[in-house]
Amino acid sequence: MSATASSSSSPARSRVLEQHDDDIVIVSAVRSAITKGRKGGFKDTKPELILSHVLRAVYEKVNLDPKLIDDISVGNVLPPGGGASAARMAALHAGIPVETSINTVNRQCSSGLTAVTQIANEIKAGQIEFGIGAGVESMTNGFGAGAVSQVSEEVLENKDAEDCLLPMGITSENVAADYHISRDRQDAFAATSFQKAAKAQKEGRFKDEILPIKAKWVDPKTEKELEVVVDSDDGIREGVTKEGLAKLKPAFKKDGSTHAGNASQVSDGAAAVLLTKRSTAKKHGLRVLGKFVTSAVVGVPPRIMGVGPAYAIPKVLQLTHLSLNDIDFFEINEAFASQAIMSVDHLGIPYEKVNINGGAIALGHPLGATGARQIVTGLNVAKQYGGRVFVNSMCIGSGMGMAAVFVSEH
Repeated sequence: MSATASSSSSPARSRVLEQHDDDIVIVSAVRSAITKGRKGGFKDTKPELILSHVLRAVYEKVNLDPKLIDDISVGNVLPPGGGASAARMAALHAGIPVETSINTVNRQCSSGLTAVTQIANEIKAGQIEFGIGAGVESMTNGFGAGAVSQVSEEVLENKDAEDCLLPMGITSENVAADYHISRDRQDAFAATSFQKAAKAQKEGRFKDEILPIKAKWVDPKTEKELEVVVDSDDGIREGVTKEGLAKLKPAFKKDGSTHAGNASQVSDGAAAVLLTKRSTAKKHGLRVLGKFVTSAVVGVPPRIMGVGPAYAIPKVLQLTHLSLNDIDFFEINEAFASQAIMSVDHLGIPYEKVNINGGAIALGHPLGATGARQIVTGLNVAKQYGGRVFVNSMCIGSGMGMAAVFVSEH
């Protein structure tokens, strides 16, 4: 048995492993590389162009006529010019016809998963046959003080509403303080994430999930514009140790424990997932990669927004009648080491089942893309290590958590 395969044979697990014609299935899933904001391979590429590449690839990979795509939903947190028109332009540039509708959705860090859920539910309701759930973020272009606007003073009289404005790093410090998570444990967790990702990258384990993209890149030293092929996550660093991270200064509080090395990176990237019903996939001769079972979202106090997965995962397990033992592995977004540790500890998940090829601390976290990216990675991990049932989850800025159950059919 592989390291990720569950020994559970519960009735609930057997039920989710069953195959039915009306299952909502994934027939194609692809992501771009994740690159460092303002420094990496996509620093000179606009988000709509990265998105266009993955939208085109997700249907071309399986030779689907783009005329059959009914609707697209794109997760995007820092939208250029209001958002929806940039996504629409990306779809048109990707060879998808004008008749195919599109929207953007912003549920902060879960936007990509929210987009996939929307499409899955539209298919389930019989509104569409084929749809793409996607996500994109260029934090190079959108991230920073300009993304924050003035808020009504009356609204800020509500303490929880006011806490929604806390910098994410302060919410991480709150989680560390409230749940007694030491700097040492956070640094150890972060170092492990880097080590797992560096090993996976060295072994070529990300190759099957990443679409190589030609991009223009301006060399900051010579100011020459070069054409480069972006085909690997450039935030991954080799040789990261807990001892090395211990030397970094806290970023948000003088006596704090959150710093650049144990928090997710500011990143650029995109991902796309093509969904339909199993019966439709059969009709079109499409191979099923996996099944979308369901998802759940919960609210948590904004001042400790990072605890979201600790409450969203039980909710999605309750909806599916699954237990933790039924799940082969987990992709939990590492917004910060503090909140990832709290979520894993709170639920009692074995650490070896979490982020097997590393997480966002090492890979990066392009906000709107992460929820879709985790699906692509999860399907790839299942194929490599033999797990079947997996859960994706993330905390959400302003105090929420989201989680979803998938079944791999590799």
